[in-house]
Amino acid sequence: MFNFVVNGEKVQCREDKKLITFLREDLNLTSVKNGCSEGACGTCMVLVDGVAKKACVLKTGKLENKNIITVEGLSEREKQVYAHAFMEAGAVQCGFCTPGMVISAKGLLDKIENPTEEEIKNALKNNICRCTGYVKIIEGVKLASKLLREGLPIAKEAGEALVGENFNRIDAVDKVIGRAEYVDDIRIEEMIYGGAVRSKYPRALIKDIDIRDAKELPGVYAVITAEELPGSKKVGHIIKDWDVLIGKGEITHCIGDAIVLIAAESKELLEKAKDLIKINFEELPPLTCPDEALKDNAPYIHGNTNVLTEQYLSFGNAEEAIKNSKYVVTNKYSTPFTEHAFLETETAVAMPDGKGGIIIYCADQGIYQTQKECAEALGLPQSKVRVISKMVGGGFGGKEDMTVQHHAAILAFTCNKPVKFALSRSESIRLHPKRHAMEIEITTACDENGYLTGMKASIIADTGAYASLGGPVLQRACTHAAGPYHYNNINILGKAVYTNNPPAGAFRGFGVTQSCFATECNINQLAKMVGINLWEIRYRNAIRPGQILPNGQIADDSTSLVETLEAVKEICEENPKAGIACAMKNSGIGVGLPDIGRCKLMVNNGKIYIHSSAACIGQGLGTILTQIVCETLNIESGKVIYAAPDTENCPDSGNTTASRQTLFTGEAAKRASLKLLEALQHESLETLEGKEFYGEFQGITDKMNSPKENPVSHVAYGYATQVVILNEEGRLQRVIAAHDVGTAVNPKNIQGQIEGGVVMSLGYALTEDFPLNSGVPKVKFGTLGLFKATEIPEIECFILGKGNEELAYGAKGIGEICSIPTAPAVTGAYYNYDGIFRNKLPLVDTPYSKKKSNK
Repeated sequence: MFNFVVNGEKVQCREDKKLITFLREDLNLTSVKNGCSEGACGTCMVLVDGVAKKACVLKTGKLENKNIITVEGLSEREKQVYAHAFMEAGAVQCGFCTPGMVISAKGLLDKIENPTEEEIKNALKNNICRCTGYVKIIEGVKLASKLLREGLPIAKEAGEALVGENFNRIDAVDKVIGRAEYVDDIRIEEMIYGGAVRSKYPRALIKDIDIRDAKELPGVYAVITAEELPGSKKVGHIIKDWDVLIGKGEITHCIGDAIVLIAAESKELLEKAKDLIKINFEELPPLTCPDEALKDNAPYIHGNTNVLTEQYLSFGNAEEAIKNSKYVVTNKYSTPFTEHAFLETETAVAMPDGKGGIIIYCADQGIYQTQKECAEALGLPQSKVRVISKMVGGGFGGKEDMTVQHHAAILAFTCNKPVKFALSRSESIRLHPKRHAMEIEITTACDENGYLTGMKASIIADTGAYASLGGPVLQRACTHAAGPYHYNNINILGKAVYTNNPPAGAFRGFGVTQSCFATECNINQLAKMVGINLWEIRYRNAIRPGQILPNGQIADDSTSLVETLEAVKEICEENPKAGIACAMKNSGIGVGLPDIGRCKLMVNNGKIYIHSSAACIGQGLGTILTQIVCETLNIESGKVIYAAPDTENCPDSGNTTASRQTLFTGEAAKRASLKLLEALQHESLETLEGKEFYGEFQGITDKMNSPKENPVSHVAYGYATQVVILNEEGRLQRVIAAHDVGTAVNPKNIQGQIEGGVVMSLGYALTEDFPLNSGVPKVKFGTLGLFKATEIPEIECFILGKGNEELAYGAKGIGEICSIPTAPAVTGAYYNYDGIFRNKLPLVDTPYSKKKSNK
């Protein structure tokens, strides 16, 4: 029996267990988040006798007579201060890390009333945030310090919820004080726990599966193999190639493939049952790179080819243009797999609805996609599967695929009980799709004045064991490979190849991050050949309104790449060794595919409820939609309520992907609001009780390789220029990010997205890697190389642009493009710093490098 104090109350723990387990499961203190259980992320931070410590590495047996405080135990004044300070500073995005950040801040401010910025960064060094880039969290701590130190009252929220205002996030307070509910926080009576026994090998023949001992274990409700699956054996967004379970006599495709599903009355019993499963594997040599998979004698991972897809783009005559050019450079580039490292691991809760169907609580990027694939896995019509989104603890593309949702549903359907199915951090790192590793060979040419004339490229993407979104990712890598420049002779061939590596799919930037790195680095070499600086060559070639993009599309009047370059011109002149890179990124799926935003407004009890399936994964979509509705109706924000996505009452607005939701669902919300506004000309809100107003926007685009002279690939593009400045020691000093966002619906929100995207890709450029040994990840959360608060440079944002006012008040997407030009800008800075041309990420021979090159 161990006795200690939690939030002022004496408690007893009968067994020696992890403190995080005791706090979350025994005391239901769910502000303490389980991000990694490895002592690496800081989401479970608590105060122990006034010192911030990670609850996942503490055991209750070591806490006798200790005093522990969680966010729930803060005084009311402290809760108000931290909630206001973090909200006002824009320090909250997905919110999963936020209570842990608050605890670390309190641990500091209880000791130092007026800390320096370095002291704040140091206090936060054990807390990882993947969303914000830390800048606004540091600002939030500064504001909290001022409010507490000076005893200031909490000011009323400034600004109305109108387009262009810095309206505070609608969910910020709940996230700061730990009241926001994520899936793992759900508690349901009689809920049991699901898990999977997984393959130990990337490629192995399953010769036998023995489940008898596990089935006989008291407290085990279900043990399911592929033979007992109720519905489809395979799922997948576009290509149905992802096995729900790998069965006896079949070959695994990657490490961690699910083989047996188990449901048990406790987590401990679940692990015991897993250990009782006996699987006889015959290990087979895995295919660990595209070159191996493309050999004539290579075994096929799926079907009769290891090529998932090919993409070919050709405009003009690239070969002739390159042949006749003054300067030509050809380089090969290599980019790695990258782990999303969202703070909330994949979790789902499924339960019977009492009518022969299933309800699924999830945290993913598209409830209708989840409904569709789970219905297929269950063998049920979609109408029998209801999906409800809880708070999403980060996504960045990594929560588009089925990981736990269908498995939770199958177990709940089989057991007729609520089932929670959560991945450990280790499982998450192994299972969900990563950013594609790519090998790129690219030739770029220009004339004697530095005007680009042509380019050709070969792009090979390692799509891993399953298709996921490998096809569309390859498309974007190819369609954007020539960059946001005015030249029309391109020839690009891309291949996505199956291997036995972990699957690759959507990741912030969606393929453009990789091809932009290659293109921008080639342009740096051309600039040196011509004898002009890195800014000048980009300015001369920058696409301007009315000109033709390399993909044939005519740049519209909202094109503002030149303005982003002009915004950083003086900075580049003052810092001639700065690195610089430009990028463009589509808003919307485009390329002729169905792309529809939908929104429904419902009037209930004198309030307007916003209903849309569009997922808010930390980007603040609920806040943006609230602003658009308030702007259109000229109504106060207190009258508008954003409802959680739910397939029962929300129209399908597609996945949160392709930087599309602000534009597409924003325009749908505007159109629904205009219908309501018309109704309000004749009636009051009260007399419209129960009425619904529906809005829809469809983006019309042309298919890939359209025969049109000037096809419309996407309805909108955002443009960006980023500049990176190093100090004398070669460390990051300053990043300047100039972004064309069209109309800034919420400038503070956009600034937070940019800062977070920049820091994420600083890691991509310098420290993050995903090492594999024969298809097996050799990395933990703490060794991924994620940037910490102590490592970030100064980040300055320029937000500009002019959008198409007819669509969502002119807004363009920002979620992806903010991560795209960072890595090549960093690379250019080092090229200017030491003259070494680096062509592989993460960069070697920098102060951040874990290992040095063999030069």
